[in-house]
Amino acid sequence: MDKKLFIYNTASRRVEEFEPLRETVGMYCCGPTVYNYAHIGNLRTYVFEDVLKRVLKALGYRVRHVVNITDVGHLTSDEDCGEDKMEKGARREGKTVWEIAAYYTGKFMENIAALNIIPPDIWPKATDHIPEMIALIQSLERKGFTYRTSDGIYFDTTKFDRYCDFARLDPESLRAGARVDMGEKRTNTDFALWKFSPPDVKRQMEWDSPWGKGFPGWHIECSAMSLKYLPQPIDIHCGGMDHVRVHHTNEIAQSEAATGEMFVRYWVHGEFLTMSEAKMAKSGENFITLDTVTARHIDPLAFRMFCFTAHYRSPLAFSWEGLTSAAHSLSNLRRLVASQTADEAGERDAADAGRKAIDAFYNAVCDDLNMPRAMAALWDVMHEGAVAPAVKRAAARLADEIAGLDLFRREEAEREIFTDESGTIRVVKPAGVSVDTAAIFQKIYARREARKAREYAKADALRDALNGEGVEIKDLPGGITECTIMPAADI
Repeated sequence: MDKKLFIYNTASRRVEEFEPLRETVGMYCCGPTVYNYAHIGNLRTYVFEDVLKRVLKALGYRVRHVVNITDVGHLTSDEDCGEDKMEKGARREGKTVWEIAAYYTGKFMENIAALNIIPPDIWPKATDHIPEMIALIQSLERKGFTYRTSDGIYFDTTKFDRYCDFARLDPESLRAGARVDMGEKRTNTDFALWKFSPPDVKRQMEWDSPWGKGFPGWHIECSAMSLKYLPQPIDIHCGGMDHVRVHHTNEIAQSEAATGEMFVRYWVHGEFLTMSEAKMAKSGENFITLDTVTARHIDPLAFRMFCFTAHYRSPLAFSWEGLTSAAHSLSNLRRLVASQTADEAGERDAADAGRKAIDAFYNAVCDDLNMPRAMAALWDVMHEGAVAPAVKRAAARLADEIAGLDLFRREEAEREIFTDESGTIRVVKPAGVSVDTAAIFQKIYARREARKAREYAKADALRDALNGEGVEIKDLPGGITECTIMPAADI
């Protein structure tokens, strides 16, 4: 593809032409802290990063992609207080920290696969890289950037002149807003590189170090792992917007202080997925997992489609209505693609024409990953009567290399219908989807009894419970209740 990528660089606060530093593009993405399920707000970030990677590959670049697994050291507060999230998760579930890490790492990788996200080349785990972290801290210590307190080794941000530059922090306001009690920290922005194990607590994850038994700070993990697997300066470093002010600012400070070189060339950040106008976050129990989505019989790639309804740098408000609409759109797009009849040879012959047909799609994705505009361009091609079916199929296949929506997956047109013995309850579901129809029948019977008894609040609660399970209820003439398993296209 003879095009150039333009991407918003958080460091410069402007869209810049991407110019790789080497033949292989180095791309580091902050991975999950595996103490709980990733929520769909987290997953939105990985979807946009996957699109970026796919665009780079479509442009002909080789990409070396690294995503870390944080399985130790991430405290419940960015201010280096609170407890380790992994230890907290282990206590919550009555398991070992190692069991918690293994389980939630596996679940995260399942989510990545379900969303058609291309796996990274390397999945480094923090617990496998303690020696690299210790070596990096020692380098900072030798250069005079650290100091010791009773609870750990800290980075002295006053020794790094550019500390405030990346996040555009105001040093005066930081000092004015400093907490009264900073413990032994010299400055509010100083952060832990190594934390000592509390003398009265036996941690499940702790290591010997030159400073005493303990565990690494969260920020040092990403610096150590990214610098081990990617040459510095790294081409691209990605993450969520919440990483800018603290985590990525601290990564830059410790990495550049240790090496004396630029850490990263392009910083790319995605905005939040919100619920009720608030950021989706596990800390506030304000989150939905991908399992919650699939429990409603919604294709996980419908969530990927939903992500494309907003630019990655714009907040996206989640709603079940919006997700269901995206599921319908995805199903309709797949059927539209399937309706374009052409054999494989004809589609191959039409590849060049297909590439030209979706030029507007390519222009959009190269313009700071503008997926809403790109998807609109694809729809335009698929609805254009003057474009031959073979060209449409070729165009859709090329676009799907970036969109990753499995547009050539067969959509079953058949629906299965089940009725109760009276014939007054009808359950409509997609072919092949497993549903407990007996349980649905029982809830409909209970709802009918509640309505007869004028217990309308109870009847509404039963209806809402079914809706929460992905079952849409319609009361039809003749006393028939139709229950549709959502989403089901064209119902």
